[in-house]
Amino acid sequence: MTVKILYFAGLREQLGTPGEDLELAPTTVAGLRSQLMARGGAWRSALAQGKALRVAVNQEMAQPTTPVKPGDEIAFFPPVTGG
Repeated sequence: MTVKILYFAGLREQLGTPGEDLELAPTTVAGLRSQLMARGGAWRSALAQGKALRVAVNQEMAQPTTPVKPGDEIAFFPPVTGG
């Protein structure tokens, strides 16, 4: 299944990309985060479990147990963005 992943604020700078389309098996938000962290390097540190990150699925706030389905848009962002 394909999902669209977006990275905002400091994550975009740390990871060097605003987002990507990714093929993956059905999973949850926590499972996706683990898969991305498995890339190592900046991915592991930027998405580490101890980091306070917010996640939205299809523009709705999500929990680690929220399912990720084909065609979903998943956004990772820091808990507070300036404005």
